[in-house]
Amino acid sequence: MKLCVFDFDSTLMNGETIDFLANACGIGEQVAAITELAMNGKLDFFESLTRRVSLLEGLHVNQVNEICHNLPYMEGAKEAISELHKRDYKVIVFSGGFRSATSHAKEILGFDADFANVLHVRDEKLTGLVGGDMMFDFSKGDMMQRVQKLLGVCEENTIAVGDGANDRSMFAHAKLKVAFCAKEILKKEANAIIETKDMRKLIEFL
Repeated sequence: MKLCVFDFDSTLMNGETIDFLANACGIGEQVAAITELAMNGKLDFFESLTRRVSLLEGLHVNQVNEICHNLPYMEGAKEAISELHKRDYKVIVFSGGFRSATSHAKEILGFDADFANVLHVRDEKLTGLVGGDMMFDFSKGDMMQRVQKLLGVCEENTIAVGDGANDRSMFAHAKLKVAFCAKEILKKEANAIIETKDMRKLIEFL
């Protein structure tokens, strides 16, 4: 058994889900600025996530789903996942974003499972609260170890692909650490770097 874990936002998807949601609220620039700080490791991930989600309060769940079901996927993402499957990899997504986006993407891109956060809804509107699997800086590394143990996969047979500071914790448990169009803070901990927005480039490192 072999394992490849992808980040979602700005990795399998071309952008940040929360920024698309914020644009619908007219607060795109404000939220994008907080996202940028978090992805560069200049702001605690939990703090940045809860602060950004609080600004989405009142957004209707139908609008959330419409946005999350129409996100632009990264060029070559589907092809890269297909090739990984041909090479007997389980392909899983760890996202500090939202299951509204990753669960739909799973059906489109064909990965095997997704772990992400859930936006709290009351009366069909976002309350500004969030919970889930990927709330903290350490969450991806913690989940990586749990999945490896569950599947019986060792670090030697594990790939991690991401772009931001909160992907560092999963890099610690993968042999191939791929920084994809990534922030400098993540590139420092990578042993493979892709600078082109084409996920098919990953195949060259397999």
